[in-house]
Amino acid sequence: MRTQKNMSLMSRMRFAFAGVAHGLRGERSLRTQVAMLLAVLVALLILRPAPVWWALVALASSTVLAAELFNTAIEHLSDHLHPDVHPQIRIVKDCAAAAVLISSAGAVGVAIALVVELLHRS
Repeated sequence: MRTQKNMSLMSRMRFAFAGVAHGLRGERSLRTQVAMLLAVLVALLILRPAPVWWALVALASSTVLAAELFNTAIEHLSDHLHPDVHPQIRIVKDCAAAAVLISSAGAVGVAIALVVELLHRS
C-alpha cells in the first residue's frame, strides 16, 4: 500500500480538492465564508486598492477558510472516534470553533483597516 507521502503531487492535490469539495457540500459556515470572500473580491475589483490590500485580504481569507476546514476535520474525526457527548471532546470542538472565530475577527480587522484607508484616500 502506498502512503499519501509517496504519491504524486497530482494525486495529493486530488485529495486536497476532495476535502474542499466535502467541506463546501457539508458545511454551511464554509459556504457562507466563500460567499463573503466572493463579495469582497467584487468590492476589491470595484475599489481597486493597492496590491498590498489584495495580499492582506488573500491572507486573511485563506486563514479563515483553512480554519473552517480544520474545524470540520476535527469535528468529523471527534464524532467518529467518540460519537457520544464527552466533556473532553467538547473542549476540542470548542477550541476548533474558537480558531475560526479568531481568524474571522482578524479578517474583519483587515476589512476595517481597508475601509479606513479608502476613506482617507477619498
